[in-house]
Amino acid sequence: MKILVTGGAGYLGSVLADELLDAGHTVTVVDRCFFGAESLDPAVARGLRLVRDDVRWLDGRALEGQEAVVDLAALSNDPAGALDPWKTLEINYLGRARIARLAREAGVRRYVVSSSCSLYGFQEELLNERSPTKPLTVYARANGLIESDTLPLASPTYSVTALRFATLYGPSRRMRFDLAVNGMVLGATRTGKIPVARDGRQWRPFLHVRDAARGIRSVLEAPVDRVNGQVFNVGSDEQNFQVEPLAAAVAAAMEKRPALEWYGDPDARSYRVSFQKISETIGYRPAHSVAEAVREIEGGIAEGRLTATEKTKTVDWYRHLLSDPTAQQEVALRGVVL
Repeated sequence: MKILVTGGAGYLGSVLADELLDAGHTVTVVDRCFFGAESLDPAVARGLRLVRDDVRWLDGRALEGQEAVVDLAALSNDPAGALDPWKTLEINYLGRARIARLAREAGVRRYVVSSSCSLYGFQEELLNERSPTKPLTVYARANGLIESDTLPLASPTYSVTALRFATLYGPSRRMRFDLAVNGMVLGATRTGKIPVARDGRQWRPFLHVRDAARGIRSVLEAPVDRVNGQVFNVGSDEQNFQVEPLAAAVAAAMEKRPALEWYGDPDARSYRVSFQKISETIGYRPAHSVAEAVREIEGGIAEGRLTATEKTKTVDWYRHLLSDPTAQQEVALRGVVL
């Protein structure tokens, strides 16, 4: 297929680009490149086309001839959303809703939008796609809005699917060390201790970033009648972890056995999620484990392939862009900045 990916230079997007190219698809990425475009250099060398633009004003003609759109463009994670709630809604909701409609008008046949299991907020029972959502943050609310806005667009000629991802982990060329597993490994390599958010009893589902990319490809390649108009949780039943046992699993996978170090206030979010629907509907099952990713990240740090910088912590980099006029000019497009 000819596939356009918004936000394709990001943490998940740059991994997805490789996944789609490996499968023989033709890929165009639309990205504002707030974090640079270096993450896509190997994919560009393989034929990927990069368009530096923004979902809020992308010309609809860019979607003509595409057979599928994967809409990943977003100010990612809950803390980043809190920096500027309006911008989060403008990009994560209104910008992507705009792309969904432009894609339909351009004759695109498949539209897949990324959402998040953070929509579930705080709930004690095991949750599935029919469970009530209880978003606690602007980021989560924006995901709920984009689902509500785009799923009704589904028709026999326009397949729409929303994917609620578990919390991601694992190496990427656009690395993020503000994700739980990745941050734990970085902290352990720097201090010999794994940082653990209090009080450690909160539940989260987790998913390797390569499995997230493969989940998107699986939906794109699935029979339309199985995915059209559907919401899927994307993750693994076996990777629902409480944070303290997760930290212990990370420690057990590292060469040296770091101790745990507590920080912060208790998290208001806690949710366990069932991933039975996507498994039964299209046969998708994750292939990678936390222990595998820990070894990948630990090795990448030791070899200098993965380096913690201001750009690897999303909120820190957005703060930098907001406060530094020079940095704003570097990512400015049509005179408009973050």
